Amino acid sequence: MSLMVGQRIEALGSAIFGALGAARRGVQYVGGVVRLFLAVGRRLVWGLRGGAHRIRAEALVQQAVRVGVRSVPIIVLVQFFIGIILALNLAPTLQTYGQVERIADVVGIACFRELGALISAVILSGFAGASIAAELGAMVEGEEIKALRAHALDPIRFLVVPRIVATTVMMVGLAVLADLMGVLGGLLTATFVLELNPWAYIEQTRLALTLHDYFTGLVKAGVFGAIISGLACHEGLNVVGGAEGVGRATTTTVVKSIVCLIGADCVFTIIFYVVGW
Repeated sequence: MSLMVGQRIEALGSAIFGALGAARRGVQYVGGVVRLFLAVGRRLVWGLRGGAHRIRAEALVQQAVRVGVRSVPIIVLVQFFIGIILALNLAPTLQTYGQVERIADVVGIACFRELGALISAVILSGFAGASIAAELGAMVEGEEIKALRAHALDPIRFLVVPRIVATTVMMVGLAVLADLMGVLGGLLTATFVLELNPWAYIEQTRLALTLHDYFTGLVKAGVFGAIISGLACHEGLNVVGGAEGVGRATTTTVVKSIVCLIGADCVFTIIFYVVGW
């Protein structure tokens, strides 16, 4: 009997220590990401002053093209399909109530407030986030980061800042494009499948949407871009274990990015609901 009690106490102690260890690692990880963002913020402030600390425009453009422009085709395609899916799923229910023309309301609001930014961010986490983590991880393993520091060059300014700024800005632009493609998918479905008047659909969408719908999606998109790039840079700069570590960092970046994106979206939705947006 006493042996069983001792085993249970031992198991309980192991579980408690395991939970405490996981919590400690989680706090350390969050602290590392926050420190990275603070360092990026300082470099941006210094860069605005110009001089030796300025951020190179060439690096920003290069990262913007790699992260944003090259992801346009897949985001356009996915969001177009999302608009079609929403319209076809909503049609039977709305037809039951004789309100099939309200498809324009739901598709427009869903795309502009939620799906345009969120789906684009999830795609970008796999398209760009994994790429950033792998690239920086390879630099760490190839000791290129050490070489930069040895030459008195700041890796945060040269490598991290352009990636975070470019991803954040391009994510906003991609969200706008995604919103339009989602509405276009719903419009074409309503016109050619449900036989609705396209001009009436466009007018209904215009009446349903407000500036709040538009700007809440853009705010989310900017934060999502910062989350993706920040996590990717943090994972890449902390790679250990050679090629296996680089692969692990890319996978971890995508998984953690998606979890953080959905969590951030939930927080934003609660805040906007409370303030009446």
